[in-house]
Amino acid sequence: MFSKNHTVLNTGDWIKAESKEGELIIGYIESLSRIEGIVKVTVVTSDNNQTIGKTIPILSNRVKKLPASNVTNKAQIGFLLDLALSTGDKEWFLALSSELNAMKQLANGVH
Repeated sequence: MFSKNHTVLNTGDWIKAESKEGELIIGYIESLSRIEGIVKVTVVTSDNNQTIGKTIPILSNRVKKLPASNVTNKAQIGFLLDLALSTGDKEWFLALSSELNAMKQLANGVH
């Protein structure tokens, strides 16, 4: 499925979108229907606090895929760990925890 900037969208992608009411939505794709042109997005941040934490349908032409972030420090990982906890994403939390532990071991190994 393509977003308005013709980027291929996949389940798990982080996106930015505008609802039909004009509200900003940031979240991740839970599922998508190529036939209907709809993505189901779990909302992490929004202008409308009532949609936060819910999974809502959005037309794919209203969705823009966010670039993958390269986490470079412990503070960023800490923020993402909090986000993973708040969204209930156990797999992501464990991956981030592993990355944080690897950073700590690397730092402890450097004298």
